Amino acid sequence: MQRVYWGKGNFGAEAASEAYFRKPAKSLTLAEAARLAAILPDPDIWSAIRPSSYVASRAKTIVARSAEVARDGLDICVR
Repeated sequence: MQRVYWGKGNFGAEAASEAYFRKPAKSLTLAEAARLAAILPDPDIWSAIRPSSYVASRAKTIVARSAEVARDGLDICVR
């Protein structure tokens, strides 16, 4: 299994969630999860805790697109 590198020695969504937000991945809000996704592919440069305007904009786009996926019934593909 491949794990995504989320910076600071964290591999995988669970490790990133605990490191950045101090809670399990299943407890992340949509906005927090989007911020984690937004710092990829360069988590050593970008921050999920103190997002730059670029990361905040990317996270906002991710939230909007996830709403479209749910609206169109495509979220069954990722459950």
